[in-house]
Amino acid sequence: MPDLRYPIGQPSMGPAPSAEQRAVWIDQMAEAPARLREAVAGLTDAQLATPYRPEGWTVRQLVHHVADSHMNGYVRLKLALTEDEPTVKTYDQERWATLGDISVVPVEISLQLLEALHVRWVAAWRSLSAEQFGRRFRNPELGLVTLGTHLGIYAWHGRHHAAHITELRRRNGW
Repeated sequence: MPDLRYPIGQPSMGPAPSAEQRAVWIDQMAEAPARLREAVAGLTDAQLATPYRPEGWTVRQLVHHVADSHMNGYVRLKLALTEDEPTVKTYDQERWATLGDISVVPVEISLQLLEALHVRWVAAWRSLSAEQFGRRFRNPELGLVTLGTHLGIYAWHGRHHAAHITELRRRNGW
């Protein structure tokens, strides 16, 4: 049985990505909000309340998580561009996914937030010089992270969670 946690596999980050790889990832970032919107299109409230795997988050939690995570990722990019190796704040994703707003705010709000955020984020990525992709921030959980690696992680992240939903839909015949 495939690992339902990683429908597209785990992220693989090697050495500094090439300009070609960065361009692919930036395009994936640009497509991420539409992919997520398409993944949830037409789902009922009951379907949004369905976990994507046993003991996993619901579809609703996934959508709100992507918005939460990508907001943090955007801020980390800005910090790394304006400070020398800043230490970024981590957050408890599991606890964030259970906060009160998650169950009452429609997923449409997070989808709109992602669309607007990604316009800014993609524009920022596209404005970087090759040298700037080498800038770093310190993540208490991951250590020093270059912006090139950060881009790759978030390009994967958007595809990863959209695939959670599309695979759930496929398995359940939705």
